[in-house]
Amino acid sequence: MNPDLILMALLAGGANWAFRALPTLMMRSEPRPGGLLAGFLGSTGPAAIATLFTASILPALTPVRGDLLPVAAGVVATVLAFLPRRSVVAATLTGALVCGLVTALMR
Repeated sequence: MNPDLILMALLAGGANWAFRALPTLMMRSEPRPGGLLAGFLGSTGPAAIATLFTASILPALTPVRGDLLPVAAGVVATVLAFLPRRSVVAATLTGALVCGLVTALMR
């Protein structure tokens, strides 16, 4: 296995964990509405999507154009799933599912 891929996976996973776990570990009490911590916690969902997007797009940036189709389909599905309900979880899962299905259909 490529060591660069393992390093990228570890960095993306570590950043994702840090965005989600550290604020709650540092601040056990309820964040004040409109406070700095509340704003930070509100941005962890989009930050997680950006982390997953970066981790998935970097290996796909190859000269072969067909490799970009699953990623493009996943990005479009993620955006379309996010818009109606603003659910980060549903959008992320939908994008991953569509990307996986397109990849499977292409093989």
